[in-house]
Amino acid sequence: MQAENYIIAKIEQLCKKKKISRYRLAQKSGIAQSSISTLLNRKSVPTIQTLEKICDGLDITLAQFFTEDEEYPDLTSDQKQLLSDWDAMDDHQKELVKAYIQGIIRK
Repeated sequence: MQAENYIIAKIEQLCKKKKISRYRLAQKSGIAQSSISTLLNRKSVPTIQTLEKICDGLDITLAQFFTEDEEYPDLTSDQKQLLSDWDAMDDHQKELVKAYIQGIIRK
């Protein structure tokens, strides 16, 4: 697969998985919605800086973007499951989980 096809397909896959629209991705990444649409519709390769902003909007690192099969290297199966569940949560759910964990730790 060509690089531009891989990158665009990966962005679309992650948006679908995280239930993020192009509009929401634009808001979260700080990139104009028209730029996101142009990038995805024309299947052009974003610059590294743009891809980093998109990754920020998707709440992932650039390294995670290029990791195949959503594998987390050097983690136990429990850790992988927790991270996979975390990735599926929306922002509100993540805040609730963080508050819950902090409550447990501070006992």
